[in-house]
Amino acid sequence: MNIFVFVKRVPDTESKIRINHETNSIDEEGLKFVLNPYDEYAMEEALRIRESKGGKITVLSVGTEESTVVLKKCLAMGGDEAVLIKDDTPERYNGLRTAKIIAQAMKTKFTDYSLLLFGKQAVGADNAQVSVMVAALLGLPQVNVVTKLEIEGNMAVAYREIEGASEKVNAPLPVVISAQKGLNEPRYETLKGIMMAKRKEIPVLTLQDLGLDESSLVSQLELVKLESPPARQAGTVIEDEPETAAKRMVEFLHSEAKVV
Repeated sequence: MNIFVFVKRVPDTESKIRINHETNSIDEEGLKFVLNPYDEYAMEEALRIRESKGGKITVLSVGTEESTVVLKKCLAMGGDEAVLIKDDTPERYNGLRTAKIIAQAMKTKFTDYSLLLFGKQAVGADNAQVSVMVAALLGLPQVNVVTKLEIEGNMAVAYREIEGASEKVNAPLPVVISAQKGLNEPRYETLKGIMMAKRKEIPVLTLQDLGLDESSLVSQLELVKLESPPARQAGTVIEDEPETAAKRMVEFLHSEAKVV
């Protein structure tokens, strides 16, 4: 079974994000980047499937040279091979561009695959678009926000949480799956894995290698403005006898908060 896992380098969720208003982009100076947390679930699931069913795991990332760091982490976790598809275009929150690049890579360079695993979303852009777009471009079945996955012969049995229940979806291989928190518990890299990952070469593919040019990747999105959410205002504390406090609370909700 040939399993492909798609990962992304994203800002650490603990980092303080600053905006460069001149370029309308995130100021990356001093910013810590990590492997997208949801992609860790996808990577762990690939490892578990390989352990039970056999096969090979290839990890791909679309991005700059700096993305090799997260690819090395995936190799240290146990991935067999990693490939960087180099794209130096700054992040513009355009999921379709990334999806087109991945789909073209699968059509031209990696045509033998059984399972394509993604995290359900990247915590940087939070669009949750790429996996479903890749499935559409490749004409493949897809199941998103999966919390349990079983491979039975030539079928994938995926479970996804819906409101008040769990939905079971059967899909033939090859299939696109996006991983949700709860699918598994990602493992840590071992010292042996880290040392082996350091020695592995990561091939780099360019957009030209895939037969793509910028004219085919022109964004249909226009980023008008990027700004931080407004700072939270201090709360109102009502200190009074319960009956009086309740009346003041109702008055506040009506006249100031205007929520009732």
